Amino acid sequence: MSDLRPYGPGTGVPESKSGVEPRLRTSGLGKLRSALPWATKGGLAIADQGLISGSNFLLGILLARWLMPEQYGAYALAFSAFLLLSFLYHSLLLEPMAVFSGSTYHRSLRGYLGALVWIHLAITALTIVVLGSAAGVAFLRGEGNGLPGALLGVTIASPCILLFWLARRAYYMKLTPARAASGALVYCLLLVSGLFLLFRRGLLSPLSAYLLMAVGALLTAAYLLAHLRKVLSAEVQGPSAREAWHRHWGYGRWALASAVATWIPYYMYYPLLSTFLGIAYAGQLRALMNLALPLEQTFTALSCLFLPYAARVAQEQGMAGAGFLTRRLTLLFVGGAGFYWLAVIPLKGQVFHLLYGGKYVELAYLLPYVALETVLWSATFGPAIVLRAMEAPQTVFYARCSASVLSLILGIPLTLKYGLWGCIVGIIFSNAAAFIVTLYLLRRKVTGGARILGTAEAEVS
Repeated sequence: MSDLRPYGPGTGVPESKSGVEPRLRTSGLGKLRSALPWATKGGLAIADQGLISGSNFLLGILLARWLMPEQYGAYALAFSAFLLLSFLYHSLLLEPMAVFSGSTYHRSLRGYLGALVWIHLAITALTIVVLGSAAGVAFLRGEGNGLPGALLGVTIASPCILLFWLARRAYYMKLTPARAASGALVYCLLLVSGLFLLFRRGLLSPLSAYLLMAVGALLTAAYLLAHLRKVLSAEVQGPSAREAWHRHWGYGRWALASAVATWIPYYMYYPLLSTFLGIAYAGQLRALMNLALPLEQTFTALSCLFLPYAARVAQEQGMAGAGFLTRRLTLLFVGGAGFYWLAVIPLKGQVFHLLYGGKYVELAYLLPYVALETVLWSATFGPAIVLRAMEAPQTVFYARCSASVLSLILGIPLTLKYGLWGCIVGIIFSNAAAFIVTLYLLRRKVTGGARILGTAEAEVS
């Protein structure tokens, strides 16, 4: 802020002889200094999510190399169940947390986090009941493809991983992702070293892989939570768990419905392929989608960083700042996806040989289709972030509903007739529909808000 002070007599600040220094300080140099902290934080957020994405990416790749196709399919099917849970958790805890930490509870972050921990424990109990029941059913049916162990493992791992996510996200409430990045590094080291140890001792299985994730997430969450008291503000008393839940539910019920609508066009194909074509096909789909995972996780990290900022822009600048922010975010996400796939696709054959040791090479021809659906998915990030920041998650739900309906109408028949190719084509159509509808709803909201604001200003004048 010192660069914006007035210069000259009576200000207490020396006047520049040439008159050039003040202009430099308030224009070029001031803008550079204001941009540097965001560049640093953005880099740390990318490093944080990059480490998580890298460890999960490496886990998926090594399991695909070392497990039998049916075992890897069981791992992928259980992982799709975890992703549904993670969407629900993100909708009810993490996404509202990003919005309210930058607005309603920005002066009581410590107490706010304490209330969220109680909500996390309630979700943990529900998780154990639901996923544990699914694991019990698989055991009673005598599934011999590793599915019972995979479901048991994901039942144990899910609460630990979600607590780890909560601890990491808490540092984003103060826009200080450095500690979160260090926690991600700890998790990555624990996961990778543990995975190699399990493989060397001949103990690797879907169950042991999920147990390893549970241990790594729990230890890292403890490390992060131990330092949070020094970071989070406590100027005023935080909300009770009941108050926080009511506020989160008021916001998150639409995001929750949107999460279910998001899971359908992307992850319904794992149980669909397993049921009609065999559980090994779920592993093939996971092997393909592994290559998009680093990109998706990086964009998720950036959205975590941008959502509190977008909420502040929406609160302070209103509709005027929404359109400009949407264009910049969309360009960032689409450009990043384009550069990533331009580097990967020309080497797709070599990439499959390198990553999977000769397995799944027959799927390499499908990678350009995966790239197309990822670019369309990336384009939706910009308008969706702005809509969520404007506390209008119901509009994102409407967009995701269009994608879900299209998946049910087109995706299922395409998958049943054409297999894996039909599945990916169904996802492409779904992502295109989601982007078009999201952009339309955002423009409609911005235009409507600007019209209301103009009418109010006219009445006042």
